[in-house]
Amino acid sequence: MTAVVSAPLAANTLANNILADVPLADEVNLSGQPLALNGAGIRSKFFMDLYVGSLYTQSPSQTLDNVLNAPRVAIRLNIVSGMITSEKMQDAIIDGFDDATDSEPEAIQPQIDAFMALFSAPIIEGDQFTLEAIKDLGVTAYKNGEKQATVEGEAFRKALLKIWLGDKPAQKSLKRAMLGE
Repeated sequence: MTAVVSAPLAANTLANNILADVPLADEVNLSGQPLALNGAGIRSKFFMDLYVGSLYTQSPSQTLDNVLNAPRVAIRLNIVSGMITSEKMQDAIIDGFDDATDSEPEAIQPQIDAFMALFSAPIIEGDQFTLEAIKDLGVTAYKNGEKQATVEGEAFRKALLKIWLGDKPAQKSLKRAMLGE
């Protein structure tokens, strides 16, 4: 049984742009282009805050379709719990891809495997992952501001975004918060 708690706050209602003691940037600049904070929320499990998830977009987006059709968006995960390990993150991402692909991840399995390698190093409280999703290219991952790798593929990009924003998101209240609802 999973108890879920979230702080569904749109970007323009965040108190001092701080959520779970994580300062949220109004804007991030990736690949030389700015993206604005669309919304942010807290991923919690068993009443424990695990990470702050935030969505950055070129223009306000309140639906999955808007996000998927945008030329560039980014999801940022700020780890706020020492309970998250690389193994737990990998397991959660594998489950997320399974949900995002209706239990048929085989078509993008090579990209999933490449992406999973990014989470093999230890994860500690305070780590920040930024996933820049570029339409028709794929996803570039950053850890603590340092570029890690780009995983190519449009189907992979869409599936990754659906982990948080799809029909079976990691947490429904987090999805609503990231979409600024």
